[in-house]
Amino acid sequence: MSVQTIDTATEREGRDTEPARSWNPIGRILFRFGFLYFGLFCVFYPQMLIDFAGPLQRWLPDDWPRLWMSVSLPVVKWTGHTVFGTDVALHSTGSGDQAVFWILVFCLLVIAAAGTVLWTMLDRTRTEYHLLSARFLLFIRVCLAGQMLGYGFAKAIPTQMPEPALTTLLTPYGDFAPMSVLWSQVGVSPVYETLLGIAEVLGGVLLLVPRTRLAGVLLSLVSMAQVWVLNMTFDVPVKLLSFHLMLLCLVLLVPEAPRLTALLTGRAAGPAATPEPFRTRRTRRWAAAAQVLLIVWLSAGYVWIGADNWHEYGGGSPKSELYGIWTVTDFTRDGRSVPPLLTDESRWRRLVFDQPKMAVVQRMDDELMPLGAQVDTGAHRLVLRGAQATTDLADLGYEQPTPDRLVLDGRLDGHPVTITLDRVDLGQLPLRQGRGLHLIQEDANFGKVMG
Repeated sequence: MSVQTIDTATEREGRDTEPARSWNPIGRILFRFGFLYFGLFCVFYPQMLIDFAGPLQRWLPDDWPRLWMSVSLPVVKWTGHTVFGTDVALHSTGSGDQAVFWILVFCLLVIAAAGTVLWTMLDRTRTEYHLLSARFLLFIRVCLAGQMLGYGFAKAIPTQMPEPALTTLLTPYGDFAPMSVLWSQVGVSPVYETLLGIAEVLGGVLLLVPRTRLAGVLLSLVSMAQVWVLNMTFDVPVKLLSFHLMLLCLVLLVPEAPRLTALLTGRAAGPAATPEPFRTRRTRRWAAAAQVLLIVWLSAGYVWIGADNWHEYGGGSPKSELYGIWTVTDFTRDGRSVPPLLTDESRWRRLVFDQPKMAVVQRMDDELMPLGAQVDTGAHRLVLRGAQATTDLADLGYEQPTPDRLVLDGRLDGHPVTITLDRVDLGQLPLRQGRGLHLIQEDANFGKVMG
């Protein structure tokens, strides 16, 4: 076989024939540390890899984070007790900023630092990690894409930040935590939330298409920077994860830094600088096809979960049979009319029905008291019970002379009562008016706050 034949076959297969250039010592050390730290983070931090279960996530047990951390949790607990003098535990609260996760990250940092020293001592003759870095960048790019799709679909199907509940409309603004303010602000505008989600979904899709990966990294960096800033300034307990997702974007941009600098300074950008993880065109095509299939798999899972969430607690969730905010217009107890005094702790001001089997009583001092509610539409009977109570608070019959009037009659806390209520027109509330878009406005529309 001639040399020319060998060269032709090599060109046909698309193999990388250019020798890899040597890296400088600092670059090699930084790569070793980044490889160990971010690789360990993606593997051991709950949520990073579990999202690749796709539609199978629907059948994961509720305590899957504990199962995922079963290997690392003993080490984390020992570190917390020995190094930081505190006993940590994994709580099923949904918070990603628990002490157990911060100590996990500390452990990963220590392991990565020690591993870097050992790796450097044992691999002193190695001058580059061209292929290993390419496959490492592919791994973290896929992990990042999974998170971008997860973040995105939770907003594109507006369930992460649902429309404010009826009780939210009655709660004074000053009583909200910063996170509640953020959630309500976004939830008021489903279109805005959906657009945010579409941007994040697009970032995830572009990351998984080899030719558009740089665009995906840049879009993901902008999105995750915004998420991280919001988490930090509104005290949302996902600061640790969002910060690391932003760092993953920056790691993916490292090979492209010279090209981006050239582009931003008005010089020619040149071809992509991110190393290819596969040597031949055939394997590259297979890898590209696998990433496209991964888009379909993850998207199917997130859409399925999003649809379930939409019908469970989003805009498509079931409502109470007596849905609405009902204002008490007349309250009679023991045959006597009870005046609406702010000092009367037993008189009601409003009664709210939102979710099925739930009701909220607003007392005269505006305190909101959640209750369990059983509404029997056939017998026109309403039973209310406190969250921790073993007996019924109220057993009332109800009538609706008109759709917007409700009359309750029965016993409340052992007393005979008759309560007349009128339904609040939700369309008159500023957050529910559905003002839409006004290109011409003669006033600033600040409402009562600035009125």
